[in-house]
Amino acid sequence: MADEAAPKVLVFDVNETLLDITVLEPLFARIFGEARAMREWFAQLVLYSEALTLAGLYIPFGSLGAGALRMLGQVRGVVVTDGEVAELRALMRSMPAHPEVAEALATLRDAGFRLVTLTNSAPDPERSPLERAGLAGYFEQMFTVDAVRRFKPAPECYGQVARALEVGFPDLCLVAAHMWDTLGAQALGCRGALVARPGNAVLPVEGVPQPDIVAADLAVLAKAIVLRWC
Repeated sequence: MADEAAPKVLVFDVNETLLDITVLEPLFARIFGEARAMREWFAQLVLYSEALTLAGLYIPFGSLGAGALRMLGQVRGVVVTDGEVAELRALMRSMPAHPEVAEALATLRDAGFRLVTLTNSAPDPERSPLERAGLAGYFEQMFTVDAVRRFKPAPECYGQVARALEVGFPDLCLVAAHMWDTLGAQALGCRGALVARPGNAVLPVEGVPQPDIVAADLAVLAKAIVLRWC
């Protein structure tokens, strides 16, 4: 697509896109007796983050995650202890990178793209999860929704990135494992690329912005991005 304008900046979601949230599953298996309860918790976490934004409220993502864990316990009739909440918080701060991520980021950086991140997670006063995972060095800036006190896919989240980098929305491509994230960016005129990791897929609905590129992992996605826009 030689005539297609290429984005200059790739904006990466962090949780699940770059970092492996399946490391949380053993905790959920221990508390609820099944690892898949993690997906139920994560879905509720996303749902209530969006609900808070629509209601004009803001609570840091980590606190919301802890509350969602206690809520899931109430729904399932399971007592969630303070120690288990603390364990969840610790695990969320130390999730490892997916195995293909570092090489894929290097490929995209070497191809000339600017790389930044945009996460729902609040800043960590000590070390960011990306620093702990060994990925921070690939990115020129790391943005968080905490700066605008609204969760993705609110327009303000993506707008802060464009303003800070002094680029237009067409210069950005949002790379995420969740289509609710890519469609939020695309609604503003950004590009969107979906990493369709297990448990995630395209939402094939007419009128909903579809990702420009879809791939099963970041390595395949990186090759497709380079092929299309370089």
